[in-house]
Amino acid sequence: MSYRKASGGASDGASGKRTGKGADQQAGKQTGKTGKGSGQQTGTASGERAGRPKQRSRTGPRRTGRRPAGRPSLRGALRREVVGTVAVLADASDFALMRRRYRTFAFDDHPEYLRQVEALLKSLAVRQLHTTLALFDPEDFAAYCTQHALDPDSALSRSRYTAEITDLGVTLPYAGEPLDSLLPELIDTAVRRATWEYATALLTGIGQCAECGEDIGRAALDRASHLLTRLLEAAGPGRHHVVCSVHAPEERLLAVLHADGDSPPDSLVDAAEGAQFVAVMAIAIALGRPGGLVLRTSTAGAPDRLHGWRLQKSGLIPLTEGEVFSAYCTDATTGEPLSPEPGVEYRAGFDIAADTPDSHH
Repeated sequence: MSYRKASGGASDGASGKRTGKGADQQAGKQTGKTGKGSGQQTGTASGERAGRPKQRSRTGPRRTGRRPAGRPSLRGALRREVVGTVAVLADASDFALMRRRYRTFAFDDHPEYLRQVEALLKSLAVRQLHTTLALFDPEDFAAYCTQHALDPDSALSRSRYTAEITDLGVTLPYAGEPLDSLLPELIDTAVRRATWEYATALLTGIGQCAECGEDIGRAALDRASHLLTRLLEAAGPGRHHVVCSVHAPEERLLAVLHADGDSPPDSLVDAAEGAQFVAVMAIAIALGRPGGLVLRTSTAGAPDRLHGWRLQKSGLIPLTEGEVFSAYCTDATTGEPLSPEPGVEYRAGFDIAADTPDSHH
């Protein structure tokens, strides 16, 4: 209605018609037909200050188009149900490899990259979003893209790879810890997982004993588990740090185990650490590969004690005090002597009273 009134006025001005009294009378007749309501709409549309109709009083709150205070955002609530994973390039050489290979990888400074990763993790934690941290492996990523026919120089491909390693790789939950304290734990966990997978693959491939048909790898795992249990029982109270080194066919394997001699037997060893440690020991037993084992025990108010053994098919052969000292005080790379560690006693290995093994394997 107001649009038609404004258009009519413009037409009248252009043509010069309907001017004077006749035009006013005609307009009055049209206005009279529509009554008071029509007159109000017409006046408002043309900019005249006509009287406004009385508005009904509202008893309830006015609608402002905004969410009432205190009502949670449904989208925000749903967002908090979403989990996320951040895959980080913890190693500087891996970071440099990504820079050389992929144009879409935007970072050029590894320390700054890690600072940005930590800032992202903190922002997600502030928003109460559950986030896990994983390691990004450039070589594994390239193989993944080849397998799935993906363009590796793409942020989307990197995201898909990150989602994949969430299911298959090693992740740690983020709860606000400093990144520089979380990364070593993540790397240690990943190395332990990779060592365990390599060792178990070697053991699985050995096959069965030609004489009795027993699975040699399984028998070696059982033997290694027995030796480790007897060692920790004989070590007694204290905090134990055990290292096993074995020269496998393709590489040197290293396993580390922490045990609390004052704890109950069922909680003496972390399950993941124990599984990896036993698998590495089993390589030496099953394949006859050279290996060694060192035990360091710490007790309150006393020097740390170091003991050593040679790991063979038959079991753990104690080293002499001189052999333990030489093993610890010689540079493994150069062969040069090293200064003894202060506050440490170098002792011979002790008999762990293990059962006699079945030697026909």
